[in-house]
Amino acid sequence: MTDTLASSYDPKQFETRLYEEWERSGVFKPSGKGEPYTILLPPPNVTGTLHMGHAFQHTLQDALIRYHRMRGYDTLWQMGTDHAGIATEMVVARNLGRDGLTRDDLGRDGFIEKVWEWKQHSGDTIERQMRRLGTSGDWSRSVFTMDPMAAQAVIEAFVRLHEEGLIYRGQRLVNWDPVLKTAISDLEVVNEEEDGFLWSISYPLSDGSGELTVATTRPETMLGDVAVMVHPLDERYTHLIGKTVTLPLSEREIPIIADDYVDREFGTGVVKVTPAHDFNDYAVGQRHGLPLINIFTHVAAVNGNAPEKYRGLDRYEARKVVLADLEAAGRLVETKPHKLQVPRGDRTGQVIEPYLTDQWFVKMDTLAARGLELVEQGDVKLVPSNWISTYRHWMENIQDWCISRQLWWGHRIPAWYDDDGNIFVGRNEDEVRARHSLDHTVKLSQDSDVLETWFSSQLWPFSTMGWPNEEAMAERGFDRYVPSSVLVTGFDIIFFWVARMIMATDHFTGRVPFKDVYITGLVRDKDGQKMSKSKGNILDPLDLIDGISLDDLLAKRTAGLMQPKMAEKIGKATRKEFPDGIPAFGADALRFTIAALATHGRDIRFDLGRAEGYKNFCNKLWNATRFVLMNTEGASFSGAPQPKTDPERWILSRLAKVAAEAETHFASYRFDLLAQALYEFAWNEFCDWFVELAKPALQGDDAAAAESTRHTLLFVLERLLSLLHPLVPFVSEELWQQVAPKLGLADTTIMLRPYPQASDFAAQDYTAAEADVEWLKSMVSALRRIRSELNVAPSKTIPLLLAGCTAADRDRATRFDSQLRFLTRLESIAILDDAAAAPAAATALVGELKLLVPLEGLVDLGAERTRLDKEIKRVEGEIGKCHNKLASETFVANAPPAVVEQERKRLADWNLQREALASQRAKLG
Repeated sequence: MTDTLASSYDPKQFETRLYEEWERSGVFKPSGKGEPYTILLPPPNVTGTLHMGHAFQHTLQDALIRYHRMRGYDTLWQMGTDHAGIATEMVVARNLGRDGLTRDDLGRDGFIEKVWEWKQHSGDTIERQMRRLGTSGDWSRSVFTMDPMAAQAVIEAFVRLHEEGLIYRGQRLVNWDPVLKTAISDLEVVNEEEDGFLWSISYPLSDGSGELTVATTRPETMLGDVAVMVHPLDERYTHLIGKTVTLPLSEREIPIIADDYVDREFGTGVVKVTPAHDFNDYAVGQRHGLPLINIFTHVAAVNGNAPEKYRGLDRYEARKVVLADLEAAGRLVETKPHKLQVPRGDRTGQVIEPYLTDQWFVKMDTLAARGLELVEQGDVKLVPSNWISTYRHWMENIQDWCISRQLWWGHRIPAWYDDDGNIFVGRNEDEVRARHSLDHTVKLSQDSDVLETWFSSQLWPFSTMGWPNEEAMAERGFDRYVPSSVLVTGFDIIFFWVARMIMATDHFTGRVPFKDVYITGLVRDKDGQKMSKSKGNILDPLDLIDGISLDDLLAKRTAGLMQPKMAEKIGKATRKEFPDGIPAFGADALRFTIAALATHGRDIRFDLGRAEGYKNFCNKLWNATRFVLMNTEGASFSGAPQPKTDPERWILSRLAKVAAEAETHFASYRFDLLAQALYEFAWNEFCDWFVELAKPALQGDDAAAAESTRHTLLFVLERLLSLLHPLVPFVSEELWQQVAPKLGLADTTIMLRPYPQASDFAAQDYTAAEADVEWLKSMVSALRRIRSELNVAPSKTIPLLLAGCTAADRDRATRFDSQLRFLTRLESIAILDDAAAAPAAATALVGELKLLVPLEGLVDLGAERTRLDKEIKRVEGEIGKCHNKLASETFVANAPPAVVEQERKRLADWNLQREALASQRAKLG
């Protein structure tokens, strides 16, 4: 058998092959049997490529799906991609630009045709990359948000909400990208601190009695000021409330109003109010009934509402002219550097304008109240639970939602206008005409805007299940798979997506979309920095899986950069961090790293050193399997083993306990603790200790013990591979295929094996064997440490003297005589009745049992004296630390009692070691 398993671990040799076999077999599809377990994939952008955030969340989702598939659940991982309105339109427009074309050259229909053409050829990249990670979703059910089924749900939802009075068209302030010429969501706005200026401007009182000094970071917007504002309790200005000032450069009189929004400590305590160009000012304007004066066009140039001199100027050119005119008029009081938060569009990098425009909105108050209720009463559970307070704050302060975008790619708004500007909403034009008795002499034009991507995404839990078409709902299993079991997503889209899915699913179906929401942190670099192209610290998961040379990595990181200085900066950072490129870690090592880092915190620091360590873990598993296969050549077994030796009983007991831990950690979404428990069991207990402890039986004279040990090795290895499969699916499958035939297993893949559970081993109680083997392990470790410290050659046998033996020690020493001799190269084991009569010897303690290895003829006695002196000094240092802690009243009073007791036990143990070392040192003179 071993000739079919390669001599070394190389994931490139089997990962892609195995995935193709899995997908071809149809095992990713729901079985239709057992209790349903469903996960909705947060649909990645069709324009996108796999990034570390995707890899992180997809790994955890896949682990949950594989685990529940093995538990016998009817698992459905609903796959799909998002049409990504802005991103996709930008990609296609950029491609057209290479041919000297714009979208306007093609017209709407021609441009949309180009988008679909691009999607067909290039839009499925991310799905191919997800497969490389091991994503075991049902690709046959994959949904694209522009597919007819999903599109029907979007139109239906819009029409119903409009009919219920929850969708309306109105003029409000929105985030506006003047390059894309569209409204964008808050999620698409990046606020970063930048260097700017704070300008102080004097506004003269209209009655000539003085002036007020106003500080602003955007002086050009003063052309749209409608008031100045002070705090109602600010004694400096209370006498001026109700009066007016004359707006410089515009010569309009505007009122002085009072509002507690004003920070009396900032600047002069007087602020300008421009409701059409600032979100906070907009709220003030609504409270005080102030007019809205928009001074910008859709490309952020000054419009006709401003004095003629400034019309047509770009906003930043207008700023220069306004400042020059203020200074000439003696109104520019002060200019000083100022740090400010600048909102930029994440796609274009342009400064976003708060812009007053007609848009479509969803009324959110009643929907949000219900969405909050569903979480607070536990119908939807947030994990970790501390996110409830953040969710509550947002839902209680929610604003109406702008859902329209001035794009061509997306779900076109199902609204039509006649020549008089009347608005008609319907599922299609024919329905509109029939409902409103409009014959074809009445010209109708459909709204040119599309719905923002989040509008369609909020319907994901049920649009993917065929809603509102009853036949499609029955075919896709709406009643069976809604609600889904868990949503895995980042905290940054709780409000944009999670909350909206909760509200929408409840509103349209009367169900919650999912039972649990496992909220992950954001992946950062090893220093805690956000990954960004400008910092040169972005990691591509595919590069980590398959490796990449330095030259290719440099080219990839600097691709598309227009600024040579930025390219040079990124190149320098890349060369420093990856002088030899990135080695191939394989998908399993990356996945295990992700699981190990998946704490319940806000940030995940990704360190390549961890990936290297978990690649070594996969290699360790590979080599241990080769050992088992070599030692079970020609053997075959069935059923569970009937152990003949204590090491077998010990490893079976540990297997039961780690299975129980795995069940607990999966249930609580503690992937970090799961990875830790499985790593400890696999590396230390199975690959190291049990493999070592099995050797005496395998090479001994007891045929029954040898045969039983072979069976146990295979059985535990097969169960270990099953435990590990959700986290490291590829290597576990490749190794399992070699182990399974020896156990007579009929399953064709490890994915269909039952996941180990503690209840599988409930009838077996090996507590005594566990204690005995822990004693044996301590003995072996202590003796190996002595051999190492004394630099005794591996081939040389040594005598062992035991002093201070209890009855249990004597019994164990007798029962484990052959194992101790085999594993630590002992020539003899003798028990001393009088420890004082022992010769000069190297000493170790196992509990209170003293292990003595006579030094005569074994080592240089002078060197041993030096070693003992050094060890005594180290132990005394530890004793001092314990004394200091226990002498601290603060520690004793505030630390948990168990911690204090543990420290006292440590002190007692260190004292025992010092006594033993001092006694040994005394014997050497």
